[in-house]
Amino acid sequence: MATHAALRANKPLVQCLTNVVSSNFMANVLLSAGASPAMVDNPEEAAQFARIAGAVLVNLGTPTAAQVESMRLAVASAHEAGRPWVLDPIGAGGLAWRGSVAAQLLEFKPAVIRGNASEIIGLAGLGSTSRGFDTSNDPAEAVPAAIELLSHASAVSASGPIDHVVGWVANGTDEPRPWLIKIAGGSAWLPRVTASGCSLGALVAAYTAVASDALTAVTAAHVHFALAAELAEATATGPGSFAAAFIDGLDAVDAFLITTKARFEAAPV
Repeated sequence: MATHAALRANKPLVQCLTNVVSSNFMANVLLSAGASPAMVDNPEEAAQFARIAGAVLVNLGTPTAAQVESMRLAVASAHEAGRPWVLDPIGAGGLAWRGSVAAQLLEFKPAVIRGNASEIIGLAGLGSTSRGFDTSNDPAEAVPAAIELLSHASAVSASGPIDHVVGWVANGTDEPRPWLIKIAGGSAWLPRVTASGCSLGALVAAYTAVASDALTAVTAAHVHFALAAELAEATATGPGSFAAAFIDGLDAVDAFLITTKARFEAAPV
C-alpha cells in the first residue's frame, strides 16, 4: 500500500524506449496508474533524458539500429546517474542480433528484467525450444532461469496466469538471498490486448522509481496490474471493451482494494 501511495503522490516520470505497437497503450497505462510517460527514444536526447527520468524502460519488441543506439545511451546514462531501469527482452532468446543487444544492455545492470516465461527462459539461454516470443512456458518453469538472471538484475519476473517473481532480500546481517513471490489474479483477456505485457514492464519501471527495492517494486506493479484486470473483466464483453475497462481499472485500484483483494505468497528459494 505504501508503494502504491508513493506512486500516486510522486507521479514518477518514466522514459519508455519501446516498440511501435505499444507506445499509445503504454502511455495510457502509465497515466491511469499514476505515473508520467515520456517516449523519448532518439539518440540525440535519450541519454540526457535518462538523467531526468525517475526510471527507464527498454523494450526490445521492434528494435531498429537507431533505437538500439538510443537504448545503449539511455541505460548507460541511467546507470551512471543511479536511475533504475527495466529490461523487457522480447525475442532476445530467439534472434541473434537482439540477443547480442540484450547481452550488451545487461552490462549496465537493470534493476528488473520483466517478461513472460518463454522470454525469461530464452534470455537466460535455457531450453532450446523457447523462442522468446511465445507464451507457451508456464511461469513456474522460468524460475531457474530467473534465478540465474539475478546475476544481472535485482529482480526478475515471469508473468502468466500466476506471476512468478524472484529477487534479492536482505535478512539482517546475513547475505542477501533470493526469494520467490507468486502473484495470482489478472484476466484471461490480457493476452488478447496488444501491448498489455509491454505495459506491465512500463508499470514496473514506474514503481522502481518510488519503491524501497526492486522486488517490492515488481510485486507492487504486478498486484496493481492484476487487480485492474480483475476489475475490467467484471464488466467487459470482449477484448475491446476489456482494454478500455482495464485503463479505468488501473485508475480505480486503491489501498482498500489492495488490502482486501491482493493475492500473493512469498518464500525463500
